[in-house]
Amino acid sequence: MTGTGPNGHDTNIGPTTHTGPDGTNNPTGPAGTPAPALRLHAPAPGWSIEADVVVVGSGVAGLTAALRCAAEGRRTVVVTKARLDDGSTRWAQGGIAAALGDGDTPEQHLDDTLVAGAGLCDEAAVRTLVTEGPDAVRRLIATGARFDTAPGGEEIALTREGGHHRRRIAHAGGDATGAEISRALVEAVRAQGLRTIENALVLDLLTDADGRTAGVTLHVMGEGQHDGVGAVRAPAVVLATGGMGQVFSATTNPAVSTGDGVALALRAGAEISDLEFVQFHPTVLYLGPDAEGQQPLISEAVRGEGAHLVDADGTRFMLGQHELAELAPRDIVAKAIMRRAHEQGTEHMYLDARHFGAAMWERRFPTILAACRAHGIDPVTEPIPVAPAAHYASGGVRADLYGRTTVPGLYACGEVACTGVHGANRLASNSLLEGLVFAERIADDITATPARRPGPAVAPAADPVPLLAPEARPAIQRIMSAGAGVLRSAASLTEAYTALIRLQRTATEAAAYAAAEADSATAPPEGPKPAEPGVEAWEATNLLLVARVLVSSARSREETRGCHWREDHADRDDTTWRRHFLVTHRPPHTLNIRTTDTAAFPATTVAPAPETEPTL
Repeated sequence: MTGTGPNGHDTNIGPTTHTGPDGTNNPTGPAGTPAPALRLHAPAPGWSIEADVVVVGSGVAGLTAALRCAAEGRRTVVVTKARLDDGSTRWAQGGIAAALGDGDTPEQHLDDTLVAGAGLCDEAAVRTLVTEGPDAVRRLIATGARFDTAPGGEEIALTREGGHHRRRIAHAGGDATGAEISRALVEAVRAQGLRTIENALVLDLLTDADGRTAGVTLHVMGEGQHDGVGAVRAPAVVLATGGMGQVFSATTNPAVSTGDGVALALRAGAEISDLEFVQFHPTVLYLGPDAEGQQPLISEAVRGEGAHLVDADGTRFMLGQHELAELAPRDIVAKAIMRRAHEQGTEHMYLDARHFGAAMWERRFPTILAACRAHGIDPVTEPIPVAPAAHYASGGVRADLYGRTTVPGLYACGEVACTGVHGANRLASNSLLEGLVFAERIADDITATPARRPGPAVAPAADPVPLLAPEARPAIQRIMSAGAGVLRSAASLTEAYTALIRLQRTATEAAAYAAAEADSATAPPEGPKPAEPGVEAWEATNLLLVARVLVSSARSREETRGCHWREDHADRDDTTWRRHFLVTHRPPHTLNIRTTDTAAFPATTVAPAPETEPTL
């Protein structure tokens, strides 16, 4: 089967090429040479430090990997874009799913996950998650995380969320689970004295002559031990950068979630998969049609405790839509909300939990209660207006059961990764567990072999990637929300693709003009000015790249599956589309999309490259 979709665009600006499946791993260029790496336009590193492992990100995935690597004696450096305790994990309200309760089993957890994933889960990855998950949660508790317990006892209190047939969601502080997990891990990191670099945007991967990982370049924002662009030299890099929700106008993700890890991996030649499957959380506090940026999340756990979705007339429209009604998988609930809203000519529905009473709201959901009241809504006395918003990327950097990507020495875990656990739609509260389980596996893989020095980093083969001006960011968000949101079609996706290519062309032409001006003795006619290197320009450029991959994949997948909803292809098509796209980026701006033969992923690993330095 050959992937079909957009092609034939200007080869200097960014076509999407499609080749048939070959079922093989191909992270290299012609004749087995490493694929040429691309890098952002940035100053040369002005400082450098050495490490055995550099972990990028400070959520549950990143800090778990860092703690385990450090415990095995590896020199570990944690790089985080904001403060150490400001990772995406902190925003998780609902909880962490694991088969911890009486009568529950990993097999039942596996079944619920596979159903939610709509035929595209990697069963081996899911089985790894659900079987190793309970003990991983217990180790998290041993690290210091405190989960809510049942009244009068010491057993963990468990609740239900969408898609789960059992109570298996552990929570903390009522609706502050992520904050508690983050607190425990950050305290452990500080207690162990791990080296950390905060307020640092990682720019690009360094590789050696054999295409192996040799570290990262990064820009530290503000004064401190390091400032400006530098490098951390290490033979193992763990990407745990979180999501890319800021590619849309309205999202539950924090402002730092600009897809930096996915964009870095693409420029380094790694494969990306399943990026078209963006989960839109069905119940986000609706703040009006012009609301942008991070929006308050109304946790699935509110529905798990018995809240009802209703329309303006008070009718429970999820009854009869699915056996689990309001607790159906998220894609089903989001679609039902959108359908009902369109039928009634409105942009939101309501979540009614008035029957909880004030005491339950204050005990079980204090964070959500405070957020609603801050926006003039009191859930104790009135229904909450809700609408879907971008929440979680089920796809990302393709990684195997040990987090290994198609670039040797580069690992990925958490939301930035695509392990195959989530398939076409993530099951609620599986994300924290995935970050925990696969971070432990990454650390085990890294520490299973002797530490080694990184090979000498080589310069990229191509010119630096032209930067977008910072003002392009809201333009990208508007394009994506209009054309690649909950409802998609060939027309909307083509319009979005064309607009994104136009932004790419503007940046490319500005860079070409600047190069001509620098090389010419006589200045050429006035032309567009290129964006200056800086955090806002780098973020906008990363957003454009991940947006192009998302839209190209969504255009190509001509079916409705999981959280990918095509109005013009309303049915799921297992015969043609029960397989994955493998996307790579080639200089200067070309995306190549291959399809797998089946729903199974090919291996990520290749034969090990020869040592460039002796082991330590």
